[in-house]
Amino acid sequence: MAFLGNGLNVSGLIHPPGFYLIAFEKFTSINLYFIFLSLVYIITVLFNLLLIYVIASNRNLHSAKFLAVCNLAVIDVVLNSCTIPGMIKSFLVKDNFLTFDVCLVQMFTYYAFLSLESFALAVLAYDRLIAICFPLRQNSINTLLSMSCVVALTWSYTMGATLFAIVIIKRLSFCNSVRVLSYFCDYAPVFRLACNDNSLHWSVASFLSITILLGPFVFILLSYISILVTVFRMQSVASRGKALTTCVEHLILVAVFYIPVLTIFTIGFYSSLIDPDQRVLCLSLSSCLPPVLNPIIYSFRTKEIRLRAYSSLCLQEELECSRRNEGIARSCVGLPGI
Repeated sequence: MAFLGNGLNVSGLIHPPGFYLIAFEKFTSINLYFIFLSLVYIITVLFNLLLIYVIASNRNLHSAKFLAVCNLAVIDVVLNSCTIPGMIKSFLVKDNFLTFDVCLVQMFTYYAFLSLESFALAVLAYDRLIAICFPLRQNSINTLLSMSCVVALTWSYTMGATLFAIVIIKRLSFCNSVRVLSYFCDYAPVFRLACNDNSLHWSVASFLSITILLGPFVFILLSYISILVTVFRMQSVASRGKALTTCVEHLILVAVFYIPVLTIFTIGFYSSLIDPDQRVLCLSLSSCLPPVLNPIIYSFRTKEIRLRAYSSLCLQEELECSRRNEGIARSCVGLPGI
């Protein structure tokens, strides 16, 4: 591979011009799958942007709970935007090559926001924990300031940890294949292509998988154990049902996100039991579907958001009607007999 000689830098490492993303080559009806992904992306962007607008434009929704919801919506938009448009572009123009630096940027964006998705679900579990287990102290514990600090902490840790994991990729030499078996610049498939020691990268990937995926997941499990203990201590059956109902949407999101992701990253990372093509398909679905389901399952089933979204849409229609009527009235002023 002649181009590899051009990638030799002063430290003696070999960095290729870029990588070829090899995915979905063996799947039939791939055209239908990309049409499906296009619809998923459009719905993700529209619904999550509408959700962000509704929360940002209504002062009554400026609370700790809806800050956590808005945080999840922002993460969802970026998470799908960093992969789906590139996949569609690669399919349409038949260009699956990414330069080395662009590959690292995509890798950072994907893993940073996938990790933030995990922490965002844990933050929502924290909100439910305070609301149900400490109802009388909820307004003093879970304030807008404290929730802002929690969200900022998750962003700071995730960005720092992911940046470190991506920077050490530059310590690898790629002197053999540059074919990445994934639909994006995936961390493990990339560092496994290296021809020098990648034990540090394997250790970092293992550590981050535990702290960023298993850590929030365990926190969610412990939160719901505490919630269940509190609920079953309630005297009223109606109060129990009401408390558990507020958790249903969040539990659905947790199941949709964690079950496929944990299965892929634990079984697929530590063993070769999953076929590479099946891993790529499952990973794309597990990454793309939660962002489109989050605003539908969780946010728009919340009464406050539904009412605010409906009132915002109605207000826009009323403003448009009043503007049209005002325009008609002005045009009629100059007519004879008026």
